[in-house]
Amino acid sequence: QVQLVESGGGLAQAGGSLRLSCAASGSIFSINAMAWSRQAPGKQRELVAGITSGGSINYADSVKGRFTISRDNAKNTVYLQMNSLKPEDTAVYYCNADIAPVENARYYYWGQGTQVTVSS
Repeated sequence: QVQLVESGGGLAQAGGSLRLSCAASGSIFSINAMAWSRQAPGKQRELVAGITSGGSINYADSVKGRFTISRDNAKNTVYLQMNSLKPEDTAVYYCNADIAPVENARYYYWGQGTQVTVSS
């Protein structure tokens, strides 16, 4: 059983920073891409940032220059450093990952979500 557990959400003021963490645990053979998505009230879930096992990174235009995604492969953990936060960054943030629990099997897993609220 593979689990993704997020932490680090909370309340921040505009211009402030938060750091999200997401640790994968359980039966894991390998982890491919890891990513963060978010969903604001009344809006569709959107991809915020992704990072491959090789370290290639992509960001949504709305967060470029403000957010930084990174991963620690030894800890099966992905991070999202969020700086210069804006009220429009308020959303539930979800970790997601492409994981092989055993060789030759790959599945997409999601965390439970963590709330980020940015006040103006």
